[in-house]
Order: sequence, then C-alpha cells, then structure tokens
Amino acid sequence: MHDTVVLHVDATTSAPALVLRPWCPADVDALVEVGRDLVVRRWTSFDVENAADALQWVRAQEQGWAAGDRFGFAVLETQPGVDRRQLAGYVVLKEVAPGKPSAEVGYWTAAHARGRGVAPRALEALTGWAFDDLGADHLTRLELLHQVDNSASCRVAHKSRYDFERVLPAAPSAFPHDGHLHTRHRDD
Repeated sequence: MHDTVVLHVDATTSAPALVLRPWCPADVDALVEVGRDLVVRRWTSFDVENAADALQWVRAQEQGWAAGDRFGFAVLETQPGVDRRQLAGYVVLKEVAPGKPSAEVGYWTAAHARGRGVAPRALEALTGWAFDDLGADHLTRLELLHQVDNSASCRVAHKSRYDFERVLPAAPSAFPHDGHLHTRHRDD
C-alpha cells in the first residue's frame, strides 16, 4: 500500500489552485452530479447513476491504490482564504506494475471547470509525480488514449506535452471507435 499522496498545483491568472488527492466516500454526491454530465459519459467509461454506484466507484479507486496498480485522484479547485473545495475533475495513472516501463494516464473534467486549464494542469502534476516519485526507478513512458473525434482531449494531450504517436484501430466492445495514442517520456 502506498502512503496517501496529495499533489498541489498553483493558481494561475485564470484558474484557482488545484489539490489532487485520493478519492473518499465524501465525494459520492459530487460523483453522482458528474455522472449526469453527458459529455463525461460520451467520452469516458465513467458510469455512475446514483450514490451506490458512486460509492462502488470510490471503493474501486481505493482498491487500485491498495494494489499499487491504479492511482486515481480527485481534482479539487481551491480558493485562497476559503475552506471550500469543489470537485473539478479526475486524473488517473493506471496499468502500473513493478518494473514495467510504461503506464497509462486518463482524466475527465467536471462541466463547471472546463475551459480553464484544469485537465492539463492536473495531468502535468500527475505526470511529474509518476516519473519523479512513483516510478523513478523504472517508469519511462506514459500513454494517453482518446477517441479520434475527441478534440478537447487532443488539446489536453498537446498542452501537457504528450506527443501524438499514432491512430489505434477500434477494438469493440471495449474501444468501439478509432483512437489517438499520445505519449510522453521521462526525458521530454
């Protein structure tokens, strides 16, 4: 099991600071709200309909941390001087294995937080943590996959310095559409 990891991202002129932390049961209501977002549902496998689904999803995130193979973070926006944090998104490092040189990243952004650089800033923090702390002895490559027609995810990949590598053919039922593979290497 890994110690609790909390990552901090400084505010910008156009967006508040971010805190990335593991998911917890207190996030259930916010997850149910995100589950209603048709954009998140279209582009991701996130499928939360109610509080029971959300709690099951949180438990799965906790299991990933315990197993050391999947590290999901709640991305929260913070306001200086205000003791309130609002769920802005999700980033995850998955398919992690001891000695394996690559892993995959993923993300989504809550509707209210889109267009303010939340996803690229959170992804950059996750990438740094993955390369510098978690996999410092072996992790050299991170992969980011998205559907070819998801232009917003393509922008996030480019802003986060994940280079386009190739188009991946559809693989129904898990991946019913062609996808883009973007990669970032430790030395990039």
